[in-house]
Amino acid sequence: MPPRVLVLVLPHVNVLDLSGPVQVLSAATHLGADYEVSFVAADPSVVSAQGLTLAALGPLPSATHGDLVLVPGADLTISQEIDPRAITWIREAAEAGAQIASVCTGAFVLGEAGLLDGRRCTAHWSVLEHLRDRYPRARVIDDVLFVMDGPVLSSAGIASGIDLALAIVERDHGSALAARVARELVVYLRRNGAEVPTSPFVELRDHVVPEVQAVQQLLSDDFAGRHTLAELAAAVHVAPRTLTDHFVRTIGMTPLQYQQTLRIGHAKTLLSSTHLSIEDISLACGYGDPRQLRRAFRQVKGVSPRAYRNAVRR
Repeated sequence: MPPRVLVLVLPHVNVLDLSGPVQVLSAATHLGADYEVSFVAADPSVVSAQGLTLAALGPLPSATHGDLVLVPGADLTISQEIDPRAITWIREAAEAGAQIASVCTGAFVLGEAGLLDGRRCTAHWSVLEHLRDRYPRARVIDDVLFVMDGPVLSSAGIASGIDLALAIVERDHGSALAARVARELVVYLRRNGAEVPTSPFVELRDHVVPEVQAVQQLLSDDFAGRHTLAELAAAVHVAPRTLTDHFVRTIGMTPLQYQQTLRIGHAKTLLSSTHLSIEDISLACGYGDPRQLRRAFRQVKGVSPRAYRNAVRR
């Protein structure tokens, strides 16, 4: 069975908090992922904060291990009480082994369920102090787009739910698919709000040279594979020298240098978000020998893979 994504629709839900992440997961499924999204609520219909009635919502099901429960933010105020049925359901879903993800003020539902105690989390900048006051055991983080702390995930305001959903796709299905989704939705693939760079699978694509775009896509889809310049040139029906000239003029590097950039970018993702060994990461990135990864990584990043992992996890 495809992994279930259970979207909890609260009264006064913000439409973009809900639709942004769902659009990402829908696009990912269209491109080869296997998410099964359903919309559930304590009542069969709710009215959004923008006045849109959302009807025919499913009842709150029993969540299981492997499910992802998504809690989009709603127009909550300090005086508003969160539906206790939703709080109980979220708590039971977490106890059953489901992952719980919030967007914006959805973090307050997680807080009421006790899921933020001792965990890093975030929410919209305007409610961070209230989040700290209401849940003093939560480790509220400023200036980030999203936080992934074990099975509890949270994102900042409104559009940052898209960033969290892209990170979930990248974690589940790899950088290449996440980058394809980002391009499909015409958004950046970012790590968090504290740093600017985009994924190498997305950057260097803002041009209209068809041969370069086609080969970039080919390499993005199979960055760990072995490709010769002649094979890449033949795929777009140009001479090898012509392809190299187009690449250098357009993005400032050769096709094989571009492939190296993708491999190192994927290695960075695995080093920062998994506990895979250097040997396993080397194989996943297309290096037959860990020494090749170490040498290439040091050339590009100036540090060893192990030193990079230690630095990003401090």
